[in-house]
Amino acid sequence: MWPERGRRRLSVPAGPIPVGKLPAELLDRLLRELGTPPPEVVVGPAVGEDACAIQVGPEVLVVASDPITFASADVARAAVIVNANDVAVMGVRPRWFLATVLLPVGCTEAEVVDLFNAIEAALAEVGARLVGGHTEVSSAVRQALVVGVMLGVAARGRVVATSGVRPGDVVVQIGPVPVEGAVVLAGLARDRPAVAPEVLRAALAGAHHPGLSVVRPALQAAALGAGAMHDLTEGGLAGGLWEMASAAGVGLRVDRERVLWFEPGLQLCRALGTDPWRTLASGSMLAAFRAAEADRATERLLRNGYQASPIATAFDGDGVLDRDGRPLERPARDEVARLLETAEGPG
Repeated sequence: MWPERGRRRLSVPAGPIPVGKLPAELLDRLLRELGTPPPEVVVGPAVGEDACAIQVGPEVLVVASDPITFASADVARAAVIVNANDVAVMGVRPRWFLATVLLPVGCTEAEVVDLFNAIEAALAEVGARLVGGHTEVSSAVRQALVVGVMLGVAARGRVVATSGVRPGDVVVQIGPVPVEGAVVLAGLARDRPAVAPEVLRAALAGAHHPGLSVVRPALQAAALGAGAMHDLTEGGLAGGLWEMASAAGVGLRVDRERVLWFEPGLQLCRALGTDPWRTLASGSMLAAFRAAEADRATERLLRNGYQASPIATAFDGDGVLDRDGRPLERPARDEVARLLETAEGPG
């Protein structure tokens, strides 16, 4: 809360908000109510920005925070990876991690040890260290909930914001979609006879290969000159494209034929009746390059073993369209959130 700001009650539609991220329009209005941030805030709160950046003396500190709330057998690892991704797509190496861990009544000491071992293993993977946090057993949760905070320091003060896309830029997708969605959907589809066991195994294996981390490709994309980056999470590829376009105040024209798909995720989306464009997509990211540099950057990423494809071009305007000018609708919510809510039922 900025010191000069006085909270005004917002006029919002009546009725409950569905499971998942707040609607983008509501969140944007809330954030705009914050007013002008202090001068040390290099990148502040905005729809589509993955982390904040704060000038602290000669350094720029980058901080991201995200909870893991979707059903998953590996919430501890996901909490580390998702927060590390948010720092890395700012062009910054993740270094320090704090975790607030809320555990359900009845959890055992062995389960807590396993959770912390998973956190440490994931931190080793991204090159960061656990430096603080909080743990407790609480009747407020029904399953383990991990809220992470990841920090890093921008080299030479350079931060790559989602809002850095300019008309004419080429947006490169790095990593296929929907990988994280496939992992969660596999758990919901275990008893579906229409889903072959090998599809379930391939989907679950996606958590480790191709994996959910974009730390290494993000740092490489930044080194190759990316002017904007954004990792894909709730709302999937469609949501990420819209967030990038909105943050930068540009339009994006998407070539559907160039999109990189994770085949087990596509098969599960078909089996469960979900839209793969709007399905949870950690493990993939978007990087915008000047048109003259996009081919070289894509080739370098491919040579280094990453899946990469130029899928969109920015134009002076707004919205997300395909090559034929048809709009790609902005997701109102993530497909995984919708399915989980349906599976849990009322109450």
